[in-house]
Amino acid sequence: MRSRVGPRHARRPVPTVLRGIYLPRSTDAVAFAMATYGIPLLVLATTNSAALTGLAFALEWIPRLGAFAFAGALVDRHGTTTVLRYASVARALVVLAAAYLLPQQNTGHGATVTVMVLAASTGILTECSYIAVETAGGVASREAGARAHRVQSVLLGIDQAVTLSGPALAGLLLQWSGACGMLTVIAVFSLLTSVLAPRQYPRSAPAPAQAATKGLRTGWSTLHGLPALGWLVAGLTLSNLAVGLLQAAAPVIIVKQLGHTTADVGFIWSVAAGASLGAVLLCRRAIDRTGLWPVGAVCAAIAAIACLAVSFADTYHAYLVLIAILMAGEGGMTVVLRTLRTRLIPADVFGATLSLTILLLLLPFPLAGVLVAAVPTAQLGHVITLCAVLQAAGLFTAFAKLRATPALRTSCA
Repeated sequence: MRSRVGPRHARRPVPTVLRGIYLPRSTDAVAFAMATYGIPLLVLATTNSAALTGLAFALEWIPRLGAFAFAGALVDRHGTTTVLRYASVARALVVLAAAYLLPQQNTGHGATVTVMVLAASTGILTECSYIAVETAGGVASREAGARAHRVQSVLLGIDQAVTLSGPALAGLLLQWSGACGMLTVIAVFSLLTSVLAPRQYPRSAPAPAQAATKGLRTGWSTLHGLPALGWLVAGLTLSNLAVGLLQAAAPVIIVKQLGHTTADVGFIWSVAAGASLGAVLLCRRAIDRTGLWPVGAVCAAIAAIACLAVSFADTYHAYLVLIAILMAGEGGMTVVLRTLRTRLIPADVFGATLSLTILLLLLPFPLAGVLVAAVPTAQLGHVITLCAVLQAAGLFTAFAKLRATPALRTSCA
């Protein structure tokens, strides 16, 4: 079998690794971030309706959650290269079609239907491309051996850097060049991802075709057989409920209760992304010296304490500092999660198991939105406190169970 991926990956020259893994991850992440944050802005600019903007956000995320199972099965069967190329090209064609149609429709039902279909279709295609590049990163990490966390730190750093720049780029393009300019740039980055897709080929004996439900069963069976990974995913799922609640409640708290602007809300999450990126870089060195478990436990403690403190904050600057600290702790734990799953998940079921773990970690976000919609504004602080307690309990239990896991106790130096 012809393959350019093998045990020598860790000794490749830096330009080869950059071209093979990091560049396609970067271009896909930019398209991902611009679509995620820019398309709801486009819906608002096109329809001038807050309700339709919220519906567009749901139409982006509901198909993504539904796409996890079959996207993982597709990657396991056809390989990362094929899935990434087809998904990226399809996303480019969809946004270019919308860029062509919207100027002709201006406003009205036609434009509304176009942007809503755009939101749903880009949600599915973006999820397929994300699963493919994440699996490619897992392949590269396994071939890096004991330095798998270094590859994962770079990949997470790429994600965090794009989180800082992608939404701002989408907003600026939409403001200064209109829908066509923003959508064209998304298409360009999608096509670049297709061209730069890492050349990883399926195994000589490809996995059998899997239905979406079978992909979920495969992932669940694998996760059930890896209790260390299961405990970590459970703890981080509870943690994500608290983080998601803060993200959903931030506009209400910052704008209505504290009297600040929506720009101030965005600034909080930009600072938080920067803090998370810094934590990723620091954790990479710390894991080299002390191993995964000590670093993960410290990051979990930092995140839990910061989240509990946020529930009692009553000034904008307190929110700014505490949420930045919280997201720094979350960034460190994400490095631990990414490294652990690349070490433990077998290669032949990596895509399906990865899909399931991501699905579990994202499920709390829609629930957080429902909580914010259902709870009176005056009671949000109590709900945040309750979720912070659940987060602390979940993370404490997870890392207590993980303490004896050899994969987390050993140093990576």
